[in-house]
Amino acid sequence: MKTISKLHSHDHAPATEGRTIRWAHLYDALVGVMTLGKGQAIRETTAAMAKIKTGDKVLDVGCGTGDLTFAAKAHAGVTGEVHGTDASPEMIEMAKRKASQSGTQINFQVDLIEKMSFPDNYFDVVLSSLMMHHLPNTIKRQGLAEIRRVLKPGGRLVIVDFRRPNTFTEHILTALLLHGGMQNGVQDLPTLMKEVGFSNIETGDVKFMMLGFARAESA
Repeated sequence: MKTISKLHSHDHAPATEGRTIRWAHLYDALVGVMTLGKGQAIRETTAAMAKIKTGDKVLDVGCGTGDLTFAAKAHAGVTGEVHGTDASPEMIEMAKRKASQSGTQINFQVDLIEKMSFPDNYFDVVLSSLMMHHLPNTIKRQGLAEIRRVLKPGGRLVIVDFRRPNTFTEHILTALLLHGGMQNGVQDLPTLMKEVGFSNIETGDVKFMMLGFARAESA
């Protein structure tokens, strides 16, 4: 395992067409407000949907400050190998600080979803939470292709993200959650997932606000 050097807030984020959130010091508080305090329940739901087993190798793509990654580690156990990646150096610095303070063995690193540094067929599970909506469709497709590349055959992908609003009430709620104007949502991902070779694709609602899921297996 390569050594990751300590990051500092002035480090440059890698170039990407996706949106990179740099204000890590405010992120957890904002997520708490946006989820009405249900953040931990959403993370546990996401991890449970992935059916993470003890000893699994798990990747949390776009991990932010790492809260879902910690939930994944709790499921994978001490024998599990868990990684969290994000394009934002500030997010990774915060996540690594949390891991150090809690004594949790998780590998956090700056990495792009569309150009991952992991080998082929490496992970049993890949997770993504509240990240895909930040990406243009070209990067979504590239990122999903990369996820399929790093997943083992039969590996599992679970994405939890905002649904595209369809009714006036949903448009208002999405705007209140600071995501007004969304043109695509998690329910639109299956087309791209199928294009890059995923199978057993399913979507549905998560019983929290405007969230839904897309789940699939690597062929």
